[in-house]
Amino acid sequence: MFYLGLDLGKKHDHTAIAIVEKYGDKLLLVRHLERVALGTPYTGVVERIREIVMCPGQWAVVVDGTGVGEPVVDALRRAGLGCEITAVTITGGERQSRGGSICSVPKQDLIAGVQMAMEKGELRVARRLGEAGALVKEMLSVRIMAGLAVGKVRIGADGYGEHDDLVIALALACWRARRRENGFGSRRLPGI
Repeated sequence: MFYLGLDLGKKHDHTAIAIVEKYGDKLLLVRHLERVALGTPYTGVVERIREIVMCPGQWAVVVDGTGVGEPVVDALRRAGLGCEITAVTITGGERQSRGGSICSVPKQDLIAGVQMAMEKGELRVARRLGEAGALVKEMLSVRIMAGLAVGKVRIGADGYGEHDDLVIALALACWRARRRENGFGSRRLPGI
């Protein structure tokens, strides 16, 4: 199963795409990292996602639905991609929640999920990927690789660093790949 994380950019931030393949029960392999060219209209982003998910395999797309994300999520759903599309509103809160088709997830949980997967050796990124160097730089910026306290993500003075688009795309893909583990996607009734 392939999980595509999509962090939508604005005028000065790239739209970022990360593709993770879940291998076995725990191992997550980063198969693709991409920054879409600045200035690419969201219709072009939707078309790029269509090109990717038309590749063989089972796909799930998870999109940062915060801010400008909502209309892009709608466009992705109208595009008939033939795969699950999950919108995530990234919050500054402390708890994950779900309201209808929108999941709200604290940014610190997304970042901590990547950090923990790396610490446990459950996330592997090939050095040969075109944006691997940029991802490592972003990870250092958000302090993922800087020896953090267990369960907490140390945040720099500016929040999470100047650019975190690849990290967020990767975090979204990893979050979705582990969704049953983090409580979303289960069919259990509350309290059972």
